[in-house]
Amino acid sequence: MEHAIQDFIKFKRIAVVGVSRGGKKFGNKIYNELKQRGYQVHAVNPQIEEIAGEPCCPNLAALKDKVDSVVVCVPPQKTEQVLQDAAQSGLRRVWLQQGAETPQLVEQAHKLGMDVVAGKCILMYAPPVKSFHNFHRFFVRLFGKL
Repeated sequence: MEHAIQDFIKFKRIAVVGVSRGGKKFGNKIYNELKQRGYQVHAVNPQIEEIAGEPCCPNLAALKDKVDSVVVCVPPQKTEQVLQDAAQSGLRRVWLQQGAETPQLVEQAHKLGMDVVAGKCILMYAPPVKSFHNFHRFFVRLFGKL
């Protein structure tokens, strides 16, 4: 999985599926943090048209700009459709944030030919790693998990 992580974070154009209208969900935290870290980030949610004054697309196919990868921050019952959309859009790098993945969904992504990172927080790996994410990373290296 380490290779998939390094491959994922080296590309700077990322779609984040699962931003929310209220802005309190983890998808929003990822969206905002990746932008602050210099990534070109695109929001995806079929129920909202904009987030923080920027456009939000209803699905991956509706993105106007090319992206290299997608971070998925939705419940597992919605992740399956996101994987299908990603495959149809030609996206091969997928990060299934904690809570978006199941073993079956990881297997499905592999069957679709995707490089998958699952069960890890992207903010612990996308440089520059800051604050408590750096602390969490230390414990993962030390113990193998949090």
